[in-house]
Formats: sequence, structure tokens, C-alpha cells
Amino acid sequence: MCSIIGYCGICDDLDEFQKGFDKTISRGPDDSRIVDTGNGLLGFHRLAIMGLTASGMQPFSLGGSYVVCNGEIFGFERLRESLSDRYTFQSDSDCEVLLPLYETYGTEMFRMLDAEFACIIYDGKTQEYIAARDPIGIRPLYYGYDKKGIIVFASEAKNLIGLCEKIRPFPPGHYYKDGEFVCYCDITKVDEICQDDLEQVCANIREKLVTGIEKRLVADAKVGFLLSGGLDSSLVCAVAARKSKTPIRTFAIGMQKDAIDLKYAKEVADYIGSEHTEVIITKEDVLSALEDVIGLLGTFDITTIRASIGMYLVCKAIHEQTDIRVLLTGEISDELFGYKYTDFAPSAQAFQKESEKRVRELHMYDVLRADRCISVNSLEARVPFGDLDFVRYVMAIDPEKKQNVYRKGKYLLRHAFEKGDYLPEHILWREKAAFSDAVGHSMVDDLKEYADTCYTEEAFEKERQKYTYAQPFTKESLLYREIFEKYYPGQAEMIAGFWMPNQEWEGCDVTDPSARVLANYGASGE
Repeated sequence: MCSIIGYCGICDDLDEFQKGFDKTISRGPDDSRIVDTGNGLLGFHRLAIMGLTASGMQPFSLGGSYVVCNGEIFGFERLRESLSDRYTFQSDSDCEVLLPLYETYGTEMFRMLDAEFACIIYDGKTQEYIAARDPIGIRPLYYGYDKKGIIVFASEAKNLIGLCEKIRPFPPGHYYKDGEFVCYCDITKVDEICQDDLEQVCANIREKLVTGIEKRLVADAKVGFLLSGGLDSSLVCAVAARKSKTPIRTFAIGMQKDAIDLKYAKEVADYIGSEHTEVIITKEDVLSALEDVIGLLGTFDITTIRASIGMYLVCKAIHEQTDIRVLLTGEISDELFGYKYTDFAPSAQAFQKESEKRVRELHMYDVLRADRCISVNSLEARVPFGDLDFVRYVMAIDPEKKQNVYRKGKYLLRHAFEKGDYLPEHILWREKAAFSDAVGHSMVDDLKEYADTCYTEEAFEKERQKYTYAQPFTKESLLYREIFEKYYPGQAEMIAGFWMPNQEWEGCDVTDPSARVLANYGASGE
């Protein structure tokens, strides 16, 4: 990960700007630079992943133009080759292609990118700023306006606290130009339903996911893998292990007394021959990390916070105990293939509509969790299930096939890897456990119990009434909201609300986001 910031006009308070930018120095601890464009400031904190020499340091410049980018541009070699007759490249960094692309294609360049990225460009010819974000929002970007009405962009909301009154997430799949946000890609839009039969669908899923994993193994820094023992992360690790010449390194986390997934993660690690590390945590570890986690996340959402504690602590251990810089994760599978609660979808059309909603909001929930927990520990997240070609294809599959009509959630993904001995059969077909629960059922119980000690019933009812937007509805949600407001006062509207199952569906009208409360939770808690 890296951290970027763009102050798109003359800055009157350089100290406040620097103070805000340095709040995310952990995203890029290797080097820092701020340039004065003559009409504002661009800043970059670097975590060196591709092109490790000093020549890969940003901002990159071309003529009087500049760019800062937090991202990975897949297939950048091909792009660079196509531009090499007009430009001489100075580094091995993938992001150096951005200014030549912009000079050649303008904002049409964003449609051309196969990338996880957020970038800010200063056009020296027009003296204007252009910003853009990838179609899923895997890389973070926020914006706000200062007291003079100047727009400011930054990697995280915390960079803008003190600079801007209201902070908003930059919409994924959009670019900003001439004061407007323009959608260049709606990744959820399906122009034509895929009519491939079941076997062809599964063959394509396998091929596209393998390709998405393989391209994310390319790095000049060392790569590791988060392995929960669930289907998604296990598939990523299994494919990567086959593509790697040496054993991959995998990491799992669990509570000391009731970690559900540690045994499954160990079984997968043994099966694929990875060098495996277990991180064991206690109730005290969880509670002591809670406020730090909410502060680094910038959310009050119950699910995101619960699931982030384990991820934050395992990434902290990786940062402190290894020289790994890049982590592959299993996020974005559920939004495409279904959660436990989407078994209750009343129709295929309802399933598809829910999937579209979840993908559009990913940047506020699971993707936010992975980015913050990993980047705060000076690591980079890569998300193979978010590969654009893969996502486009799965979104286009006939929802009649994606819906759980097979008596097994995520059937298409499981069946896609049934041949080839990627995983032990009982792992491939194992029922899903929610990540926050799989770290240990006791972790969520400990959080609830702690929140219960913080408020009497009378105090809870009184305190929660202070919030009209996304009003807390349990003591746990009130505790999280009050910690959130301490770090991000008045900024709750950055998040669309609480991540919850679709409560309009029969069987989903629940008061807790955990899959454990659903009637179809099944055997995943064993």
C-alpha cells in the first residue's frame, strides 16, 4: 500500500496539510515526498512493492504534469511497450505508465486499466486536477472541501480531518474532472446475461480466478497469504501454491480457547505444502485492540469491526515477525456467489439485485476492512476475487445458476475446483463460517459482554438517541459508534449504514449481522 493526497489549490496552512497527510505514514513508510504543482500540492508516502529503486518514487512527472497513485497496474509491461516509441521510462514501477497514458488518451485511459488503483493527476497544460478510483474501490480514496471550497483528495478519511468539514468516499469506477464525478465503469452492470451451460460456467470461473491469482503473485517484494481454512482463502492459497516454485507462506489466526478455523487452515496448509504460521489471541488482546481498530478503520459498522480485530492482529504479527510486504486475501467471493443469508433470496432477480448492491458497497465494508487492517501494518493487500475480468463474468452469469438451488452455498465456485485436487474434498464442500465467528465464537461474545458493562439500559436508550443517522440498536453498536465519533466526529455518513442481511426477506429479519443467528447456519461452526 501507499498513501496519496492532493490539495487542489493554493494551500494556506502547510502545517495542517502535513499533519493530516502524516496520519497515514504507516501506509508508506519507505519514503515520503510532497511536490508543489504551482497550483496546489501532491503528496506520496511510499511502500515499495514494484520497482524498488529510488527511480520508482512518486510523484511521477512528465512536462509540467504530475501523478500520484496507490495501486497495482496489471499488465503494465504491455502498456509500456505500446508507449515506448514516444516515451522513455525511467523506472520499473507499474504506475509510471499513467502520465503517458493520460497524455495519449485523456480520461479514456481509466477504461483501459486492469488495476486496483486510486490516483490523482495534475494536468500541467490545463492546470486542473483529475482523480480516479478502480471500479470496485479496492484502493481507498476520499474527498472533501476546505473552507475556501477547494477540493482535497486523500487515501483515508483521517487525512482530511481538520482540513475538510464533510468527508465522503470517492465513488468507485468514477473519475473527477471539471468539478464533476463521471462514471467510467459500473462493474455491476450486465449488458447481456451469460448463457453458458453449468459446466462451461464453472470452467470459466476456474480459468479466470486462476488468472486473477497468478497476476497478483507478481511483486518485487515478498508475498504471503491469509488462510482462514474457509473456501475462499483456501482456494487462493491452493492455486498460488501450484503457481509458486517454492512453498508459499500462509498465516491463520484464532482465539486461544475456541478457534473454529485453525484446524481447517492447518489441514489446508499441510495439503498444499505451505510454510504455515498460527497466531493465537486472547480476550485481552481483542478488547485492548478494539479502540485502535475502530480508529484505523473509520467505521462504526458491527460486522466490519468484529471481522477486523482478527485480521488486524494477524497482520500486526506478520509485520513484526516477517519480511513479507504483500498479502493475498479471499475477499469479494461472498458478494459474487452469495452469503448464507442469500439462501433466503425470494427469486433469482432478488439474488442478483442483492449482489449488485453488495458489490457497489464493498468499499465501505469488506474491502475497507482488508485495506485498513493490512495497510496500517505497512503491508499491501491484493484481492484475486476482485479481478475485473472475473467479476464481470460472474456478475453476468444467469442468477438462476448462482442462486442456491443445489442445497450448497457457492456451488458454482466449489464445483469449478472439484477436479484437479486443489483442496481436500471436505474443505471444498465445507459450510461457511463468518470470519469474525470463525476466529472464535467467544470473540464476539466477549465484545458483546464488554459492551453490556458500558451502559445501563437507561443510559443505552438515552445515548443512542443522540444519533439520528444509522442509529445504534444494541449496546455493542453504541459502543462502536461512540469510539468512531471520537476519531471521526460528524462523519458517519461516510458509511451507508449497518451491514445486515436483507431484512425484507423472510428468514433474514434479525438483529445481529452474524450468520450464526440464521436458521441455515448449518455445520460451519463445528
